[in-house]
Amino acid sequence: MEHYLGKEIPKLGFGLMRLPKNGEEIDVEQTKEMVDLFLEAGFNYFDTSWGYIGSEAAAREALMKRHPRESYLLATKCPAWAAKTKEKAQSMLDKSLERTGAGYFDFYLLHNLGESRSHYFDDYGIWEFLAKKKEEGVIRHLGFSFHDKAEELDKILTAHPEMEFVQLQINYADWEDPHVESGKCYEVARKHGKPVIIMEPVKGGTLAVLPEEADNIFRKADPEQSPSSWAIRYAASLDGVITVLSGMSNTEQMRDNISFMKDFKPLTQKERKVIEEVRKVLESCPTVPCTACGYCMEGCPESVAIYGTFQAVNIFKRYQDLNGAKGKYKWNTEGHGWGKASACIGCGACEAVCPQHISIREELKKAAEILE
Repeated sequence: MEHYLGKEIPKLGFGLMRLPKNGEEIDVEQTKEMVDLFLEAGFNYFDTSWGYIGSEAAAREALMKRHPRESYLLATKCPAWAAKTKEKAQSMLDKSLERTGAGYFDFYLLHNLGESRSHYFDDYGIWEFLAKKKEEGVIRHLGFSFHDKAEELDKILTAHPEMEFVQLQINYADWEDPHVESGKCYEVARKHGKPVIIMEPVKGGTLAVLPEEADNIFRKADPEQSPSSWAIRYAASLDGVITVLSGMSNTEQMRDNISFMKDFKPLTQKERKVIEEVRKVLESCPTVPCTACGYCMEGCPESVAIYGTFQAVNIFKRYQDLNGAKGKYKWNTEGHGWGKASACIGCGACEAVCPQHISIREELKKAAEILE
């Protein structure tokens, strides 16, 4: 039987990214209730980040001030790409220690490697800086979270074998998605012998509310289980998993997650077939047939995020999740410095090179109506 870092950690982790709110402020009292329910059920892994506004401070109030430090595991992250200088990037660790009052971090992550973000960790000497902090005992275990393709993950793990674990976006909808390469990234991590922390098992809440046809498949198989339970158990059933992070936003979600993860049982073969059936239904929904080759964007005079726009549109078409689609759209456009769909001037340069022969100009007009 395989032994790995975190094998003994309960397979449900509390992601503190989407905490309940009173208006703009985090609802600390409800967060306290959720923390207590989580710990009482035997779970102990909490995940926050320097960049989750108010989250580290809320963790201090709801967790650090109210429970013995040895009774839980705390993870936070360093988004070096959000800093303008090396000093600022390296100061993020101390800031997180100050905000949380944790004394040390059980798991510390270089946050969101991939795409144009990875080089900041090299430029600012973050790898070496954090290795030193680990030697000093401020960090118990060091790893990174990642949003990119499997080939890039392989390069990073080859260059940094000292990393102890990887945090990946894994869920049944993204497992074979060519844009996310969930399954391929998991296989790369396992090839390098790294255990995995799973994020986005419910795809940012998208897999919690499914189209009727997909929802009916789950209800027929087990009317007592929520769609979220299928998604989280799918992720937790993989080998080499430290824990599966669920970004719970209220006590009801917490109680639901605890109900099926307290005595966690991996998926049976029969249950895996049910999920496969649901995945096929989701994949059959009419979507823009974009393969993200990027040819269209090379000659676009307005630098429109064409395939990023279609990725967001397809979230809406497949799951009817408008908030999720708009979030993805904002990230794929503003978040990466690309133009919005409405910036298209209709020149047609994109359509001339599209291998899938998509009516890009027409699809961009529709996208702007939905997402802007």
